[in-house]
Amino acid sequence: MTGDHQTLALLLFSTFVAVTLAITTWVSRKRQGSAEEFYAGGRLFSPMENGFAIAGDYMSAASFLGISGLIALYGYDGMLYSVGFLVAWLVVLFLVAELVRNCGRFTLADVVAARMRERPVRIAAGTSSVTVSVMYLVAQMVGAGSLVALLLGGTTEAARTWTVIGVGALMVIYVSLGGMRATTWIQIVKAVLLLGGTVTLTALVLVRFHGDFDRLLRTAAERSGHGEAFLAPGLAYGGDWTSRFDFISLGLALVLGTAGLPHILSRFYTVPTARAARRSVVWSIGLIGGFYLMTIVLGFGAAALVGPGAVRASNAAGNTAVPLLALDLGGGAGSTGGTVLFAVVAAVAFATILAVVAGITLASSASVAHDLYASLRRRDAKPCSEVAVARIAAVGIGAVAIALGLLARDLNVAFLVGLAFAVAASANLPVLLYSLFWRGFTTRGAVWAVYGGLVPSVVLMLLSPVVSGSPQALFPGVDFQYFPLQNPGLVSIPLGFVAGWLGTVTSREAPDEAKHAETEVRSLTGAGAV
Repeated sequence: MTGDHQTLALLLFSTFVAVTLAITTWVSRKRQGSAEEFYAGGRLFSPMENGFAIAGDYMSAASFLGISGLIALYGYDGMLYSVGFLVAWLVVLFLVAELVRNCGRFTLADVVAARMRERPVRIAAGTSSVTVSVMYLVAQMVGAGSLVALLLGGTTEAARTWTVIGVGALMVIYVSLGGMRATTWIQIVKAVLLLGGTVTLTALVLVRFHGDFDRLLRTAAERSGHGEAFLAPGLAYGGDWTSRFDFISLGLALVLGTAGLPHILSRFYTVPTARAARRSVVWSIGLIGGFYLMTIVLGFGAAALVGPGAVRASNAAGNTAVPLLALDLGGGAGSTGGTVLFAVVAAVAFATILAVVAGITLASSASVAHDLYASLRRRDAKPCSEVAVARIAAVGIGAVAIALGLLARDLNVAFLVGLAFAVAASANLPVLLYSLFWRGFTTRGAVWAVYGGLVPSVVLMLLSPVVSGSPQALFPGVDFQYFPLQNPGLVSIPLGFVAGWLGTVTSREAPDEAKHAETEVRSLTGAGAV
């Protein structure tokens, strides 16, 4: 990588960091003492602003770097991520967005605790939310490390390590000082930059092939070395029955996981009404839908112009396909156009990572302070401000995410996010849907639903080929692989729903009909919503 690439990319990235830090500083001068200001930005954002912020939260490094890389390496099978991430928003729109906005205040646990015993439910939901958030953060850290390795020529592991640490430090600053208001504006700026960069690259790919998408696909298939098989199902998930079940498991996790992501659910509390929450989702679906359609063009474009071999040589997991594509579209290594386009894409990708980690860290620190701290604190202990606890929690969560990000640095970021989605769909979605729609749901059912999905999903992940037993695993030198699937969703998601049902039917606690009726009216009409 030439010095011009490094200098220009670092200059653009530094500009974005300076602008976002200025936003954070400006917001921090305003009153941030109340929980509503810190967690929900005062509920003052319009549906359009919140729609852009949701899109900014969702269009992560996994989307921009990971999905395009998987398509460049595996063709048709890589497209599952694009389709799954997009279809998931229909679940959010029709089942979750408006009801969650009406029933809760700041976190997922608020919705469940509205009709249950608060302490056990908040501890369970808070634990699950923090687990999902940390896993999602790890993917962003891996993306940051891959990008800087490419940017700096991959000279030393030290550069990668310090980049991950730097990203972690910045996200703690954003959250601690600016809260939800600063995080939202950072997301909006990042969404505009990312969409602008993606539209530009997509247009350049299509211009290179004179608008002939069929020619693009055929060229990608020829350069892949797999021929027509590159454009058909089965390259990554069709080798045997295990890989086919993995395909189903991943699809379930992607489609159902979004509705259980804490940082996405918390976005619905930043608007004043449930109607505004629903309109936010409509805005975000339009933005996200266009983006994921363009990632398909970028993935096949990288396969056709860069070649899977070059992508894999740069990063085995494919995380650098888009920056390499930008370099080629601009005129190749050493050209002015290539230098500029590569630098812009690298800066946008860094902006993507920083913005997303800020949103996730805020959601997880809110769960620690609002759910875990409030429930576990001794009644006779001197109370500490929830916001102060959230700021301290942001530091701890950042440290954990940095450590795990360094450990998982050789895995594909979209794949890592798929694991986070599986945990969210297993632990958070069952308790959320049961609480909203099942009249007889009880506290024991809620606790069992969370742990019945959380524990199996994490245990199966630890026993899967992702952690040990293969050259691509986190610990390739050891083998304690007993579960054959890479994604646990096919097993753990049904277990979460079954555990919630079993806990309820075996509970001696009578369901509170009055609280259910109150929750039902509130969720459907907004009467009494905060």
